[in-house]
Amino acid sequence: MSESNQNQPAYQIVRVATGRQYSVGAAYAWFCFTFIGLAGFQHFYLGNYVRGVLWLFTWGLFGIGSVYDLFALAADTVRRNERNSRVVAMPVE
Repeated sequence: MSESNQNQPAYQIVRVATGRQYSVGAAYAWFCFTFIGLAGFQHFYLGNYVRGVLWLFTWGLFGIGSVYDLFALAADTVRRNERNSRVVAMPVE
């Protein structure tokens, strides 16, 4: 190993939240309101207002969108959290 590499600190890559972080459990809790006729609340929670209004006025796209949400809501929540964060390199001590 060269001498210049020994003086450089080691870094680790971490994701730092820069905005609001959302819970997958809370998104699914809001999704449960779909079954009592209040479709779309999970999208309002995640900040997807256009989709929330669409779900609200069409009862979850006539049920098809609600079935989609059952499987895709966790991935949508993770994607929203990634948009509200950034990747940084921090030195390892």
